[in-house]
Amino acid sequence: MIPATITPAPTKPIGETELIWLMALLMALQAFGIDAMLPALDEMALDLGVEGNDRQFVIGIYLLTAGIGALVPGALADRYGRRPVLLTAIVIYILLAVACAMVTTYEQLLAVRAAAGFFAAGIVALPPAIIRDRVGGDKMARMMSLIFVIFLMVPAIAPSIGELILKVGDWRMIFAAMALQGIFIGSWVYFRLPESLAPENRQPIHAATIARNMGTALSERSVIGYVIGSTLVFGALFGFINSSQQLIGDGFGRPDLFPIVFGICAGTMAVASWSNSRIVERFGARRVSHTAMFAFIAVAGLQVVFAFGGEESLWQFVTLMAINMALLGFIGSNFGSIAMNPFFHIAGAASSAHGFVRMTSAAILGAMIGYAFDGTARPLALALLASGIACLLLVLFSEKGRLFTPPQAQQRYPAGMRS
Repeated sequence: MIPATITPAPTKPIGETELIWLMALLMALQAFGIDAMLPALDEMALDLGVEGNDRQFVIGIYLLTAGIGALVPGALADRYGRRPVLLTAIVIYILLAVACAMVTTYEQLLAVRAAAGFFAAGIVALPPAIIRDRVGGDKMARMMSLIFVIFLMVPAIAPSIGELILKVGDWRMIFAAMALQGIFIGSWVYFRLPESLAPENRQPIHAATIARNMGTALSERSVIGYVIGSTLVFGALFGFINSSQQLIGDGFGRPDLFPIVFGICAGTMAVASWSNSRIVERFGARRVSHTAMFAFIAVAGLQVVFAFGGEESLWQFVTLMAINMALLGFIGSNFGSIAMNPFFHIAGAASSAHGFVRMTSAAILGAMIGYAFDGTARPLALALLASGIACLLLVLFSEKGRLFTPPQAQQRYPAGMRS
C-alpha cells in the first residue's frame, strides 16, 4: 500500500531549471537501462545461451511491460500524490536492477525485466503529470522539450558507457550501475521534489472513476490522433533500437562503430529537442510538429530508396536515420503536450492512459520490426515510411483536416496557453 505522504518534504522551493533536470534524469533511468545493454547483447547471449534475434527480447519485454504498468501509477498519483508513488517506483527499480544482475538463466532475466518494466513504470509515466500540474500549453511543450534534451543525452552516451563497463566487468555490472543511478536520483527526489498535486484535484480510487478519467483522456477526437500517431512513429524508432546492434554489427559489418553510430543518432534528437524548446512558444506546438511530420515522411521515403536501391553504405544509412531521429525530437514532446493539454484536473490518469497506449503498442510494433531484421535496413525503412504516413492521417483526423494552426476550441484553456 502506498502511503498518502512521505517525509521529509523539501523546505526550499524547487526552481524550474532544477525541476527540468530532475524530471529528465528520472526518465533517463529507463533509457540507460535499455541503451547501455545494447553493446552487451552479444556477451549476454553467449553467457545465457540465447540464439539469433531472441536476444532482442530483453529490450522488448521491458518496453512492453513498462507500457502496461503505466496504467497503474497515474491513478494512484491522482489519489495519493506524485511524491509517494514516484518514490515507490524508484525503490522497486533499484531492487529489480540488483535482481537482474543475479539471474542465472535467460528466462529468469526476462521475468525480472518484465517485472521491472511494470512496477517501475511511474518513473516515466509521472514526469509529464508533474509538469502539467505546474504549466500547460506551449510552455509545457517548451519544458518537455528541455527535459527531452537532457533525457536524450543518455541514449547518446549510454552504449559507450555500457562498453566501458564491459571492459572492466561483465554485462551484470550494467545492472549494478542502474541500481546506483536509482539511488542517486531517488535521493534527489526524496529531498527536493515537492508535492505538485493540489488537494482539490485528488481523485478517489474507484474503478469507475479511474476508467472514466482514462476513457476521457483517450476519447477526445482532438487528442487521440496525437496519441496513436506518436505511438506509430516511436514504434518504428523502437524497431531501430531493438535491431540496431545487429544492423550495425552484422548488416553493415562494423560492430566497432556501434556506440558512435547510436550516439550520433540519439544526439540529433537531443539537439532537435533543444531547438524545439527555443521556437515552440513562438510558433506553436502544432505548427512545429506538423512541419516535422511532413519532413519525417520525406526522409523515410529516401531511406526506402537507398535501402532497396543497391548496396547502401553505413554512412548513407546513418545520415538519413540521424535526420529522422532529429525530426522525432520535434514531434515527440509537442505531440505529448498537445495530448495532455486538455486534462489539467486528471493529469495523472491522462499521463498513464497515454503512456499505456504509446508504450505497449510501440513496444509490440518495435519488437515486430526488430524481429523482421534480415541483415539489411529494408524492414526498418519500410516501417518508418508507413508509420509516418499513418501518423499524418491520424493527425488530420484529430484536427478535422486543419494543420499548422491552434485549435478553435482554444478558449477552453487558461489565457496564454496556446497550443
